[in-house]
Amino acid sequence: MRNFRTLLGILTGFTVVVGFAAAIHTANVFFSQAIYTRDAQEATRRIERDLQDYMQQRRIDAAEQNSKPLAEQPLRLSIDSLEGDRAARRAPAIRFHPAPPSTELTVTEFMGHLEGNELVATVAIVWFDEKAPAVDTSTILPRLPEPQIAQMMPRVDRLLSGVLGNTALPVDVPSNYLGRRDGTTLLAVPIRENHAVTGAMILSYNQEMTGLFLNDVIRIGIAVMMAMVFAAMGLAAFFVWSRFRDRLHASKTIQFLAHHDALTGLPNRTVFSTKLNEALRLAHAKATNIAVMLIDVDKFKDVNDTHGHAAGDLFLQVIADRLSSVFGDHLVARLSGDEFAVLIARDSTRKAVTKLAATMIAATKIPTRIDGKDIQISLSIGVAQATEAAWRSSRLLHCADLALYRAKHSGRSTYVWYSPDMDADAQKRKMLEADLRNALKQDEFRLLYQPQFSLSDLRLTGYETLLRWEHPERGTISPTVFIPIAEDAGLIEEIGSWVLNRACHEAARWRDTSLTVAVNVSPAQFSPGKTEQRVADALKASGLAPERLEIEITESLLISDTEAVVKTLSSIRQMGASVAMDDFGTGYSSLSYLSRFPFDTIKIDRSFVATVGKNPTTDAIIASIVGLGRSLGVTITAEGVENEDQVTLLRAAGCDKVQGFLFGRPMDLSDKTAHHNAALAQQAKRDALLLPPALGEAKTALPEQEPPALDVAGGISPETEATAGEEAAPERRSNVA
Repeated sequence: MRNFRTLLGILTGFTVVVGFAAAIHTANVFFSQAIYTRDAQEATRRIERDLQDYMQQRRIDAAEQNSKPLAEQPLRLSIDSLEGDRAARRAPAIRFHPAPPSTELTVTEFMGHLEGNELVATVAIVWFDEKAPAVDTSTILPRLPEPQIAQMMPRVDRLLSGVLGNTALPVDVPSNYLGRRDGTTLLAVPIRENHAVTGAMILSYNQEMTGLFLNDVIRIGIAVMMAMVFAAMGLAAFFVWSRFRDRLHASKTIQFLAHHDALTGLPNRTVFSTKLNEALRLAHAKATNIAVMLIDVDKFKDVNDTHGHAAGDLFLQVIADRLSSVFGDHLVARLSGDEFAVLIARDSTRKAVTKLAATMIAATKIPTRIDGKDIQISLSIGVAQATEAAWRSSRLLHCADLALYRAKHSGRSTYVWYSPDMDADAQKRKMLEADLRNALKQDEFRLLYQPQFSLSDLRLTGYETLLRWEHPERGTISPTVFIPIAEDAGLIEEIGSWVLNRACHEAARWRDTSLTVAVNVSPAQFSPGKTEQRVADALKASGLAPERLEIEITESLLISDTEAVVKTLSSIRQMGASVAMDDFGTGYSSLSYLSRFPFDTIKIDRSFVATVGKNPTTDAIIASIVGLGRSLGVTITAEGVENEDQVTLLRAAGCDKVQGFLFGRPMDLSDKTAHHNAALAQQAKRDALLLPPALGEAKTALPEQEPPALDVAGGISPETEATAGEEAAPERRSNVA
């Protein structure tokens, strides 16, 4: 509509300009005709006057008594003044006769004079009788061809009618609508004798130079104006076309973006859904099968956080190129930020699809290099076939999504086919998610505490907090089960905040104010700018001394956004709380992180403690960690201590603190009785240990105290308590929040 109005405005402007030019041209034609007519009438008047003067002079000369042959005297006509520099030209000399010549002879002699003038020429002489004028064709100039004479006769008749009708100075100036003269101007000069018109001279009059300057100026002006109009129209058309071209290009771009992903150029979700429905209808009609793959980029957020969003965009483009390369003519689409999909409508047998999935996983083994850094590619793939999904697109995508979920929780960088049992698992997760949302409201969570001892004198120094969910129907549910569900449901931050606040409140009620409480903060819960505020609020609300709180993080947290994380941890230390690096040695670049942030505690992962004394490499690693801690002034805590040999070797290595099943399982310290019983059990465990004589005297009873609080923030301690009645090895830690 907007372009139509623009074109309409241009057309209106063009019409106005053309109309104005047409008006000027019409005026030019009108005034040019008037100029030519006036000039022709003036020429007629002069010739008539010259003719009358000539006839009068011939009568006077004939009346003289002593007439003799006249010298050759040229007759100067007033018509000659019309010729400009040609006025000096002389007409042929005529000798007069002493007797008065007849009118016909006089006119003939006068015509001879006119022959010397380049502006006029005689066409015919007409003598009138009483009945009708007759044209004397014998007087027609020989140079006029017969067709031209025949063409002039209608015009001559009109001029004679004007002479007979006493029309003043009849002339015939030919013209057309373009203003150009078409033919010769004709003049009718009356022949008068005794004041009566006895005939007429029909003359042709050359008007080539008449009004030429004015006419040419007007024509040039009109030509310039028209040229300007067409130039303006050309420019306007060019700009309109440019704008139309830009809009056309923009329209094509919009259409492309409506069906393709702007970053990777792959088809988008809309196109994939349309093609999937078409493929399903066709496959169902032909009794064939199709398969769908859902592909998710593992830990893509870490790539964005570590290398920046620009590198993340390039990373996705590289993945899109590899997908297109592996799957060839199959439809590859980008569904969301880091999720892709592949429609396999040909060669959709299970064997062929499995081969494609395996090829894609193999293609990710080669890292991509962006900004001089190698970034490893890891993809999780879920695969489903239409025969397993009742030939419905929504069901097929759901099945592939279930398989993808299983792949992501099976170690990642793998592919998994859909199986019917996944629906049952999904239903179970959905039910647990619904129950989990009510768990906080119904106060179904409880905290357990893993005791920590000083290795030098086996004195209780504090507790690490662990989270358990007491489901009213399912009983105790391990964090390894519900924490991933909480993360997927977006509940982990709320749960982590609850654990932090509850742990601080319970620790604040302990009688022994020297005991510390450690709370795990996982990457899923950690949020720079918010975490330090949560810690400050928990300390303020509970009244717990900041030096009694220890925040535990893992190395994977530092990978995400080192600068922001270090700033947040520094703020927590400024409050007075301590910071511990959990599972040291199992992440990436641990030493570089230690150089950037001064941790208060380093915790040796249970995987190293389990093989201490059995593997020389492990012994060397533990010795190195302890030596590093001593040089940095950091406390070293060993996790997962389960036998006395480990205690002896860790003490010899110089470890500061230990925790594990040997010293006590995680316990509920929610009331004084439970706390007292737990303290007695820990005292008995401590007394049962075989200590060197030097340390035997250092044995002291555990002080009475209220149980410490849970380590949370969505974290699961390295030594989680086994389920009721189990004496098996402790669960593997799973950080929460």
